Amino acid sequence: MPYQNPLPQKDGRLPQGSAALRGLAQAESLMQIALVLPCALVIGWGAGWWIDHHFHSHWATLTGLIFGIVSGMVTAVRMALEAGNRKGRR
Repeated sequence: MPYQNPLPQKDGRLPQGSAALRGLAQAESLMQIALVLPCALVIGWGAGWWIDHHFHSHWATLTGLIFGIVSGMVTAVRMALEAGNRKGRR
């Protein structure tokens, strides 16, 4: 069955989802925050390790780790601030 937009209520508002569904959506966004830092760290480490082995250097692994940590923290903070703003608007 194709997706259909919900019909507006008599006062013009769209029907709201259940509280349980909103809670699951919020939990999913918080799980994303928890996973973004380790994933960024592993990706940075892997890129640095590959550069070390490909170009026979010894500094890229540490640089990749630092880059992964910084990028993961920036992304996690942005996601947390956005989740806090969404929660405050309700």
